[in-house]
Amino acid sequence: MINLTGEELIKLIEYKIDTGDFKDSVHKIKLITTKEMIREIISK
Repeated sequence: MINLTGEELIKLIEYKIDTGDFKDSVHKIKLITTKEMIREIISK
């Protein structure tokens, strides 16, 4: 099992978005939403 910090997970998601590593536009939106939610959670 891989253990990532919140920041590492955000960087991984940003990399996937930047490189186009997603299925379609709906998947891209899900990645963006997930990234925003992780940021919100770790900022508290």
